[in-house]
Amino acid sequence: MRSYTLNAPAKINLYLEIISQRSDGYHELAMILQSIALADQINIHSLSAETIRVHCNHPQVPTDKSNLAYQAAELMARQFPEAFAKYGGVEITINKHIPVAAGLAGGSTNAAAVLVGIDLLWNLGLTQLELEELGATLGSDVPFCIAGGTVIATGRGEQLSPLPGLDDIYIVLAKYRSLEVSTAWAYKTYRQQFGSSYLRDNDNLAARAAAVHSGEIVKAILEKDAGQIAEKLHNDLERVVLPNYPQVLQLRELFATVEGVLGTMMSGSGPTVFALVASEQQAQTVKQQVRETIPDEDLELFVTRTITHGIQLV
Repeated sequence: MRSYTLNAPAKINLYLEIISQRSDGYHELAMILQSIALADQINIHSLSAETIRVHCNHPQVPTDKSNLAYQAAELMARQFPEAFAKYGGVEITINKHIPVAAGLAGGSTNAAAVLVGIDLLWNLGLTQLELEELGATLGSDVPFCIAGGTVIATGRGEQLSPLPGLDDIYIVLAKYRSLEVSTAWAYKTYRQQFGSSYLRDNDNLAARAAAVHSGEIVKAILEKDAGQIAEKLHNDLERVVLPNYPQVLQLRELFATVEGVLGTMMSGSGPTVFALVASEQQAQTVKQQVRETIPDEDLELFVTRTITHGIQLV
């Protein structure tokens, strides 16, 4: 039986701007997404029977049809029934390193890895664009997780425009293990509080372009200027999450006071907060200082870095 092992990197948001409400219920967004080295490892093994099995080493991760990796395998079976019948089902083993419910696209990157792995397992020969289009039906972050690197994401997050990749900007991540923030709640609350500021004419491309303010951070990324990138970090969802989640606010305020931190922000809808730093040594020092200040065992801390790729074969 054939098998593949894939690396499935997490992502952070360097920029998140909410522009308007879409007719499909989602929000029109302008984001800059960034892959990081912190990654899950996914093993995909062929089975003789036409069935799908999922295993995971993390007790909080479901292994039934609610798991996005399972849904990715189901999608491939529906889309390519002849290959499913010819090659049989798949057994998916998720070795989890990305914290759960962290706003780091852990579920999405697992699903992306399954799409890539089954494409290889069943000799489908799909292009990256075809895989991304399949991924978009599973979730807004899945197409990005396939491609990875540094991209501008628009629409509901599935329309990707690559930027020059950022390599080796070091990052410290902080997330309370027991704390979760509902993405649906965050966007709903933002709409309730700030919906009056939304752009109304969604069909006016000039108005949409004028509403986006990401130009300065894009310029910093093009120049690979970590200091300027850190200064231009922006996340609209902080306006609703930070007042309602004091632990997230505490982490952000603490990072802002630690020497060596270039900039800090909550990623996505949270609850993970990250800090950009200039070197691995400084990142380890920042991690140690945060741990000494907050010795709570519930607080997870990670040192990682930016990378220029998405799903990769191990």
